[in-house]
Amino acid sequence: MIIPDSGHLALVLLLAAVIDIVFGEPPAAVHPVVWIGKLINFLKNAAPKTHRKLYGTAMALCCVLFASLIGYSVLYIAALPGIPGVLALFIEAYFLKATFAINCLLSPAREIYKHLEENRLEKVRELLPIYVSRNTSKLTKKQMSSAVVESVSENYVDGILSPIFYYTIFGELGLVAAYAFKAINTLDSMVGYKTEPYRELGYFSAKSDDVLNWIPARISVIFILAAAFTVSLLPKKGRKINPFNSVKTAFEDGMKTPSPNSGYPMAATAGALGVKLEKPDTYVLGASYPSTEVKDIKRVSQLIAIASWFSLVAFVAVIQMTEIYLYP
Repeated sequence: MIIPDSGHLALVLLLAAVIDIVFGEPPAAVHPVVWIGKLINFLKNAAPKTHRKLYGTAMALCCVLFASLIGYSVLYIAALPGIPGVLALFIEAYFLKATFAINCLLSPAREIYKHLEENRLEKVRELLPIYVSRNTSKLTKKQMSSAVVESVSENYVDGILSPIFYYTIFGELGLVAAYAFKAINTLDSMVGYKTEPYRELGYFSAKSDDVLNWIPARISVIFILAAAFTVSLLPKKGRKINPFNSVKTAFEDGMKTPSPNSGYPMAATAGALGVKLEKPDTYVLGASYPSTEVKDIKRVSQLIAIASWFSLVAFVAVIQMTEIYLYP
């Protein structure tokens, strides 16, 4: 077994984050997650009308294998003798970046904020279904704002925290683990619904996604708390941020959502911002706070951006400490 080079693993993670912030998402033709999505779409369309739960399980395992092979192939190519170290670093960072998306998470929020500020509510109703699973036709301006805040805080876990969590804890095979997670997460977003025709087809994918996001969802409260503390120290902007309410609301309302995981980052965010987050007829988080307003979209973007960077720094530190303790 090759002892992982913690310096290399940490540099790959940091470089991946820089690539994400500076360049955003790569074109679809060279985006590995798009490749995974195309395989899922092909297998989904080929699904039989019977034994759909069994087929869905096999489909998920096939996609995880495919994604894992992408990660393993990248590591194999990067380790070839003729590949310069700097090039290997960039290759791994590019493919790791594809598993998380800080820029992509925050950009839609900025776009919707602009439309809400200009009262283009119909345009917002067109855009929101891409990011939230609810009927947007009758949502008020406050409910639209709440939907964006919920989406940003929830997607912080599966879009940023979870991939780097699995990259970190699996050491030299971290890229493989990040891709395996991304396959399950993409499956969940495409077929993991409780309604037909996906109820049985996406059952395994949805349950697997719940399991894999369980720890990161709860860890997210710590990073949102740290981000809230940071924002609270800023002049003017920090006056309405309450870090302690972040944890309090997470503990009180974290299990009020249908998902066992999404409630934790959303409730922590609701407490930190001091706003009520509500999906009509489904849940209310932070019920004692005032309703969400358009300006809170900017506030949640700042909060989650800081939480994301805290996550990166923390996991880089974990990578370094893992080698110190395991290979003194």
